[in-house]
Amino acid sequence: MKFCRLLVLLSLVGVASTAHAHTGFHPVQGWVSGFTHPWSGADHLLAMLGVGLWAVFATPASRQFWQLPMAFMAAMVLGGVLGAAGVALPGLELGIAASVLSLGLLVVGKVRLSSPSAALLVGLFAVFHGAAHGAEMGQGTGFLAYALGFVCATGLLNMLGIWLGQYLLPIAAAYRASGLVISGLGLVLLMQAV
Repeated sequence: MKFCRLLVLLSLVGVASTAHAHTGFHPVQGWVSGFTHPWSGADHLLAMLGVGLWAVFATPASRQFWQLPMAFMAAMVLGGVLGAAGVALPGLELGIAASVLSLGLLVVGKVRLSSPSAALLVGLFAVFHGAAHGAEMGQGTGFLAYALGFVCATGLLNMLGIWLGQYLLPIAAAYRASGLVISGLGLVLLMQAV
């Protein structure tokens, strides 16, 4: 019963925020702004939970769940620097939406890749997320403080996904259902991006 409530909550979070988070109209000044932003956009929230959920399955033998979140955060920072420098990635919103859909499908399918391949894949997703947020920042808006807050929030969301994954993985249907919710909302984001 608790799991059903959690699925409903995740669904409501995704549906309540179906508009893209990358409008360029939110404040991008300082640590607090960077820390609060990932919690307000369904795309980033779902991607971070998806990375954590998948990390629990993708790295169970070594129990090094931190590898995929660290790869994501490092690549996200790189993407943020590129976006802040004015480098435009083609298909940015499509890439972000596709990352949410893909992470959900990786959880649903319980896909296991080699550690380098998994890290490369989440890193690719992260570059899109980072570039979108870096592009929103104008010159002189406190990139370092904003980025630090953003990375801290991302790490917390990853840890929440890992915690959720550890709880749900023993219940195969529940684990897959969480991925199904993420991929379903990713599909909605993808249709909006097209």
